[in-house]
Amino acid sequence: MNNIGQNNFIGSVRAFASAHSLFVEGGKYIVALSGGADSVALLLVMKRLAGEWNMQLEAAHCNFRLRGNESDRDENFCKNLCVSYDIPLHLIHFDTREYALLHHVSIEMAARRLRYDYFERLRRDIDADGICVAHHRDDSVETVLLNLVRGTGIRGLRGIQPRNGYILRPLLSISRHDIVGFLDSLNQTFVTDSTNLVPDVKRNKIRLELMPLLQQLNPNVSQSIFETSLRVGEAVNIYDNAINRAIFDVIGQNPESVKLAVDMACPVVAPLSVSISRLLAQVSAESVLFHILSPCGFTSSQVEMVYAVINQPSERTRLFASTTHELCFNRDSLIIQPLDYGVHVLNKKIPEQGLYTLAEGVRFDFHIMTVSDDFKPSTSPNTVTLDAKSLKWPLTVRNIADGDRFTPFGMNHTKLVSDFLTNRKRSIFDKRRQLVVTDASGKIVWLVGERTDNRCRTTTTTTQVLTISIEK
Repeated sequence: MNNIGQNNFIGSVRAFASAHSLFVEGGKYIVALSGGADSVALLLVMKRLAGEWNMQLEAAHCNFRLRGNESDRDENFCKNLCVSYDIPLHLIHFDTREYALLHHVSIEMAARRLRYDYFERLRRDIDADGICVAHHRDDSVETVLLNLVRGTGIRGLRGIQPRNGYILRPLLSISRHDIVGFLDSLNQTFVTDSTNLVPDVKRNKIRLELMPLLQQLNPNVSQSIFETSLRVGEAVNIYDNAINRAIFDVIGQNPESVKLAVDMACPVVAPLSVSISRLLAQVSAESVLFHILSPCGFTSSQVEMVYAVINQPSERTRLFASTTHELCFNRDSLIIQPLDYGVHVLNKKIPEQGLYTLAEGVRFDFHIMTVSDDFKPSTSPNTVTLDAKSLKWPLTVRNIADGDRFTPFGMNHTKLVSDFLTNRKRSIFDKRRQLVVTDASGKIVWLVGERTDNRCRTTTTTTQVLTISIEK
């Protein structure tokens, strides 16, 4: 590669970085430097671009202490390289095996966590605008194939992305072959990690065994797969936009406001209602359902079962649960909420009037007063006024139970509490949270937040009123 070739190499990186808005003029950037060919080429290209765009450049090297003398060799190489190019270098040593043992993860996962956690801490410490890593086109192609072998949705077929938060990949459009050619043209040495030469992990098997076979079918297979992954990436953008609009339609809220954006793993934090009729009107209802439920821990097979039940109304009494969330059907809606959201198991005696904290965030106020000329019964769902002489102390605050009956205000006959709540379109989850206040005879005097018992209503002959309020 001559000077023209070097300029073309740098120009390709420059064009890719500009196309994806990876850098800002005058910014500060960290280059992750291992000493291998990829990171060395990245450092040299970034040194050139830093001069053009008035950027500050610093390097960072991690010694994972996994390869003995070879690890120390890599560290010394990085020190000398940065000195020769007058680039500040940050060094850190890790006991990677101890970390993997302590956190019960593989050596590879331990190294990844340690590396990226350190890079992010360093970025904040020196107020850098980004962290440049040396993933190249072949890495992205290997990722596509690896995801294809493992089984993945279209998102996995995008390969590695140019930007992931503060992680930037300026070399992503460059092949490994061109990287080595660039370094050879500069007579720039680099170090080689011997573990990359052994096909003992899936990625290395793809690199060393599968890719040579595919190149026999198409010598330009790497470029073809990479270009396809870029087109898939554009398709994913369109798909994500359509899914977000569909989620907005079926839940009637901005997806971001309920943390349901399709590229986030943020679960529902409060009960969420999904319209079944609107869901079924979508072009791909099951895909929309998957993107609503998967952040809440529901598996693909569970989503399939939920979708099957949606199309069988007679089965809609079923409950579904993930490790963090649960789901029930309520008429034309799916209700999703965190496990046991807002449920307080209560059976508390109230011996006399006063203020009682019955559970965290749940407080009841009981007080008796004499009826005045300007008395008006409460119309608030969280405060009731009852005829004090119509009930017997002590009172009890508890959850509803099977077979509970009361006489709803305005009626003269009893009704099952469960049937009353069903008529009020309350879900199974609502019923689980429902509280009642009973008197010493067991009579329900208040279905909390819903209705008082008609037998305890105030009348023109009422002389004393018991006021009960609930604060949540």
